[in-house]
Amino acid sequence: MPSDEVTVADRPDRGRYELELDGELVGVLTYRLDAAGGVITHRHTEVQPARGRRGLGSELVRFALDDARARGLTVCPQCPFVGAFIDRHPEYADLVAR
Repeated sequence: MPSDEVTVADRPDRGRYELELDGELVGVLTYRLDAAGGVITHRHTEVQPARGRRGLGSELVRFALDDARARGLTVCPQCPFVGAFIDRHPEYADLVAR
């Protein structure tokens, strides 16, 4: 994927993170933010099937988790993909809301 330009951005007005590949929207991670409680619930992650198996979903989740950490939020991984990612990357386990 070296020639592909990947960007990920938070779109709070849409309640999701968006991943673009060469300027085309190809993935989203939807969330619900409880700012008062300091919890972000990651609800659903989706990457266009034609763009799958390239690590884009993982890149999207990593961005969202790093953003939660930077903002001092805990994460409720309602999305199974996010939960599996955290299981495979224990460095994010401390973010999970108990």
